[in-house]
Amino acid sequence: MDALTGKRLLILGLARQGKALARFAVGVGATVTISDLRPAEKLPTDLVELSDLPIELVLGEHPMTLLERTDILAISGGVPADAPFVQAARARGITITNDEQEFIRRTPTDVIGITGSAGKTTTTALTGVMAQIAGRRTWVGGNIGRPLIADLHKMAADDVVVQELSSFQLEIWEQSPPIAAVLNITPNHLDRHKTMTAYTQAKANILRFQDENGTAVLCLDDPGSLALRPLVHGRLRLFSLEKPVTDGAFLHNDKIWLRNGHETAVCRVEDVQLRGRHNLLNVCAAVTLADAAGIPAEAMYEAIRTFTGVEHRLELVREINGVRYINDSIATAPERALAALAAFDEPLILLAGGRDKDMQWDEWARVVARRAKHVILFGELADLLEKKLDLTGFENLSGLVTRVETMAEAVAVAGETAVSGDIVLLSPGGTSYDAFKDFAERGEKFRELVNEL
Repeated sequence: MDALTGKRLLILGLARQGKALARFAVGVGATVTISDLRPAEKLPTDLVELSDLPIELVLGEHPMTLLERTDILAISGGVPADAPFVQAARARGITITNDEQEFIRRTPTDVIGITGSAGKTTTTALTGVMAQIAGRRTWVGGNIGRPLIADLHKMAADDVVVQELSSFQLEIWEQSPPIAAVLNITPNHLDRHKTMTAYTQAKANILRFQDENGTAVLCLDDPGSLALRPLVHGRLRLFSLEKPVTDGAFLHNDKIWLRNGHETAVCRVEDVQLRGRHNLLNVCAAVTLADAAGIPAEAMYEAIRTFTGVEHRLELVREINGVRYINDSIATAPERALAALAAFDEPLILLAGGRDKDMQWDEWARVVARRAKHVILFGELADLLEKKLDLTGFENLSGLVTRVETMAEAVAVAGETAVSGDIVLLSPGGTSYDAFKDFAERGEKFRELVNEL
């Protein structure tokens, strides 16, 4: 018997997470309904994938009458926890959940959970590689890749699960992973959470429900992460580039060290294949997390030496006539774009824009005015970003701003104006939802256009 057996489960959203949860729930004997605001003609592939399941589909709307026959409501990441439909479910005493929480309630493995405003995808992927090199069967998922609940039936107690978690997923959680990291907390998703307090509280759920046997990993250099220290009930481990720590990983004398009762030099800075100082922090976080899961330092070193990054994060697409084209489409906040700018010393042509998340852009404009020689703006943010750059006097400093409508135009302009030694950097700072399904689709389009040059 499973906790979902015999229950009436309503899933809002026919995305990959919803489909995976539906298949699992049917398998354990739940009665499943999926509701999606999109009509059937917008979902041909999804409907084919679910055609073998005995589920009810309600498409084009979320009628409140569905709540009359619902025991449990599972919401996708795109559905705010304070949406009227969700509030109505709570008022009826209906349990609110999502696929990743249902996974962690059932997994036989120790889970490494990772969240943060930035760096979580890189840290998650690198930690997973460390575990794989150590010979452990490893599952990486959550906010990235395949939904973990889809593979739950294959997992064993000595496997390693590395789970990336977003604030959207965590805001309704009532259980924390036994090993959990908050890499950093900087302004992000304020269009969804409205305030930094609400955003921080959502992130904090990754620690809030740990017990005295849990391990919490925080960044000594990040005030937002470190402020969650009072929530730590078990072992606190830290990572830092600024100073040594007594339990965790840190940078000293161009080496990354691990302290866990002993002191071990894991690697040299020159062994790290990832560009940018921010990625040294990600490496320190991964070392600390991997050590908490019993991964030996030798496996950490081999992973660090060979890991070249994740898709759409400072990804070299191509070099043409001495011009390198870099895909950083995953940068959907100004702080992430600033980290990308800091990773390069070469002359920059920056492609920026997309949709805003109610973020602050003044610092972005000041840094871009100093670092970029040409800024190509696209998407809904173009007006705002051009005004911010105007206030810095960017064009008076021989900077060039070009406005375009599409990614194709942006790449074409960059290709025409870049000279040998330049970096053409797609690091938008805004989300992709004004023109693309997600940042991955935007990055793939950039790749395609660059490869056509």
